[in-house]
Amino acid sequence: MSVAAYLKLSVAVACATIALKAGAWWLTGSVSLLSDALESLVNLAGATFALAMVTLAAQPPDEEHPYGHHKAEYFSSGFEGVLIGAAALAILVAAVQRLLTPQPLEQLGPGLALTLLSTALNGGLAWAMLRKAREHRSIALEGDARHLFTDVATSVGVVVGLVAVLLTGWLWLDPVIAIAVALNILREAVSLLRRSVDGLMDGALDPALRAEIERTLAGFGHAAVRFDHVITRRAGQRRFVDLHMHLPADWSLGRAAELRGVVERALMGAVPGLRATIQLLPLGVEAHVDEPGGPA
Repeated sequence: MSVAAYLKLSVAVACATIALKAGAWWLTGSVSLLSDALESLVNLAGATFALAMVTLAAQPPDEEHPYGHHKAEYFSSGFEGVLIGAAALAILVAAVQRLLTPQPLEQLGPGLALTLLSTALNGGLAWAMLRKAREHRSIALEGDARHLFTDVATSVGVVVGLVAVLLTGWLWLDPVIAIAVALNILREAVSLLRRSVDGLMDGALDPALRAEIERTLAGFGHAAVRFDHVITRRAGQRRFVDLHMHLPADWSLGRAAELRGVVERALMGAVPGLRATIQLLPLGVEAHVDEPGGPA
């Protein structure tokens, strides 16, 4: 299945879990189950927006966007983070009100059964989506998968808490659980927003990938060849590396270009999805570049 197909499936599962969790809340009157249902509503909005952004990111480069549309996926992650944060605040308000005015819970058994069914659906989908996200390096799909895992953890916590309410009769546990759920959701929102901003700011590749690039370049380094100013960045599923390759001044342009092609193919073979740009320079000639931390 493609990334878009998984997101379409996520939309369908979100609709199903909203119905199940809303039914659980309607049966029991539990504010913690209401908080769980609200988070699934956010799942639906997030998955729908993620599908739109993945579709946009897959479009080829055009005159207005010569480097492609890969960064569109970061908007999806940021949008989902904002939605999760809003849901967390709404849950906090409802939970505090219920804490001040506790209410009895009804039909907990059927309500918990519906919640567990929705949790199983979300858990299976989240596991499959996270594997696909790592395979395709899709932050939109990863963000949706991690949100679903948060939803699963939330639902499990709610079920455990409501079982405790059932056994002890302590009604105050229900809003306290809802507050804990809201704080956990808020933490996930901050994490998603941070990742989105980091991607839009052209963050460097992961240390492991940078090390792989350095190892590949080391295989070509000798007295006549030198590499420097190696800079990496990522944009959605695409990875980029720019560097300078210094060669003897008496080499022909054809010979230099041939070696550059070999190095570029080696780099792209070592790091999937990498686009390498190599500038050729004679040995002893340094390029003028903006140094990190230097004046603008």
